[in-house]
Amino acid sequence: MTLTPVITEHWDDPELYTLAGYRRYGGYRALATALKTDPDALISLVKDSGLRGRGGAGFPTGLKWSFVPQNDGKEHYLVVNGDESEPGACKDIPILLANPHSLVEGVVITAYAIRAKRAFIYVRGEVPAAIRRIANAVAEARAAGLVGTNILGSGVDVDIVVHAGAGAYICGEETALLDSLEGFRGQPRLKPPFPAVAGLYASPTVINNVETICNIPYIVDRGVAWFRQFGTEKSPGFKVMAVSGHVNRPGIYEAPLGITMRELLDYAGGMRDGRPVKFWLPGGSSVPMLTAEHLDIPLTYEDMAAAGTMLGTGTPMLFDDTVSVVKAVTRWLEFYKHESCGKCTPCREGTYFITGTLERFEHGHGSDAELQTLTDLCGQIAGRSFCALGDAAATPYPAAMKYFRDEFVAATTTPADEQFDPAASYVFAGATAR
Repeated sequence: MTLTPVITEHWDDPELYTLAGYRRYGGYRALATALKTDPDALISLVKDSGLRGRGGAGFPTGLKWSFVPQNDGKEHYLVVNGDESEPGACKDIPILLANPHSLVEGVVITAYAIRAKRAFIYVRGEVPAAIRRIANAVAEARAAGLVGTNILGSGVDVDIVVHAGAGAYICGEETALLDSLEGFRGQPRLKPPFPAVAGLYASPTVINNVETICNIPYIVDRGVAWFRQFGTEKSPGFKVMAVSGHVNRPGIYEAPLGITMRELLDYAGGMRDGRPVKFWLPGGSSVPMLTAEHLDIPLTYEDMAAAGTMLGTGTPMLFDDTVSVVKAVTRWLEFYKHESCGKCTPCREGTYFITGTLERFEHGHGSDAELQTLTDLCGQIAGRSFCALGDAAATPYPAAMKYFRDEFVAATTTPADEQFDPAASYVFAGATAR
């Protein structure tokens, strides 16, 4: 399957990030078309395209837009989630750096479709270059009459605010992001009510990923049939894939959904030093791992689900046979423990206990009893936390045990009947008594 550069097509142009550079390739042509189209027709267009959210969950974009109540007398808001913090994910930040005007154009079209007069682009604070780049694009567009009041003489008003986050992984969760935007500590909200009904400032809000919004101008400009020629029936379109790990040419590869990991790996130059694939993750560390036997499964939302994992952010990480699965899983859990906001007990306490126990295995001090204890801990977290961070923390170990149980068993040194001591594990994890 060949690559299909669309969002990334002109990234080799060093001036693409400027308004003039973007317009050389038809930039803002879709905006002019959209402003002459009924907002409901735009929502239907995106529905018909089958575009699914590119932030991880893969929820149908047009359907999400249609949830916003109309004629309710309330302000509507669009929020773009650019808080890319998932370990292994690196697709949104490169888009912001190389092709920011595609996002700006998509934001204005989307805001018009959902009847929002103000949009927010939330970018993680550790990437000031991306923040400056998107802020400059918004300023250029505003000066050209493409953002602000009476856009292109249409009578449509859409203002855009670029907001820098403070670097919290939890703010990638949509409701925690809303709290952060409102000036509060980023913590997830209880749902329902969902953001489409009561989101930012308790008003109807649509929250979309950067890459999702960047697809909108191309769909409006080129049509549904063009978009659906890529991908599959249930996962149409193309995807910006960020391939990383032990490959010879890590980088961005934009390909149709349905491409296999083996094909992507060929584009990435194969594994370093010719070593075999030991395990890989389709979309960041929060999705269950797969092995070499899964390299020929199509990278689609439905096929990944059938394989027991998720496409997630579509940013595959590949690991060769030099990597310890025990150590890899432990590092991921340390990350989730550190980034837990602490709001709910399953995630706050569970990540500490799991990490402490995993560190015992990492140093060869685990026990057979603790293998089951870890499984029980993950079961107590999954589906019981406020947001998906808890589920992400409960994901790596069960998948690792499914394929690499022998590595954990090899890390046990204590008798099988030794009882798990939570306090000992807690101290081992470096936690202090509270």
